[in-house]
Amino acid sequence: MDGLDEQPTLRERAYESFTRHLLARDVRPGQFVSQRRLVELTGLTLGAIRELIPRLEAEGLIKTVPQRGLQIAHIDLNLIREAFQLRVFLEKEAVALFTRSASDETIAGLLKMHRDIADAINGGNNSHDLELHAQAVDWGMHDAFIDALGNTIISNVYRVNSIKMRLISQERFRIDGRVGPVMGEHLKVLEAIERRSAEDAVSALVAHIHHARDRALRL
Repeated sequence: MDGLDEQPTLRERAYESFTRHLLARDVRPGQFVSQRRLVELTGLTLGAIRELIPRLEAEGLIKTVPQRGLQIAHIDLNLIREAFQLRVFLEKEAVALFTRSASDETIAGLLKMHRDIADAINGGNNSHDLELHAQAVDWGMHDAFIDALGNTIISNVYRVNSIKMRLISQERFRIDGRVGPVMGEHLKVLEAIERRSAEDAVSALVAHIHHARDRALRL
């Protein structure tokens, strides 16, 4: 029984280790990797990696190419369109519910974080540290909307899509140099939420996501 109890934990460790290295760009979109390379990256056993591969294939994070091996998900126009389309579908409902259910304190906290960053930008702060902080605040806001649904199935779907979105962001449209405009778009969403206007919040959020999609497609 102990062995059975340990296996899910081992599989989760392998998955978390792989996605961490993927987002750290230790392996790159479109790159071919061997199972042994994944063993080296994760520090886990070959058996754990072999159990991991079907999950990564099902989630579209890796694919097996005959006579070539394992290929990390390639960032192409189709992936960009599909990932952004799914994001809109999920986040429209999420932000509408968040607008109705989030506490005043939660909304005020999100507004303060964004306004502080906007004030720093207006004050001439263009540091890399601020950009990193802004990126974390950016993803944190979107994650908060999804979390408000309280739906494990949706959260799992969103989590996988979020990994793809982060890969797209790294390859196509990093927040570098665009902190001010992105925070401005976020503030439109949050100010609509503060007014408890679900319609305005959804409209502002969709416009924000579409702007990001269009930048990624242009590049």
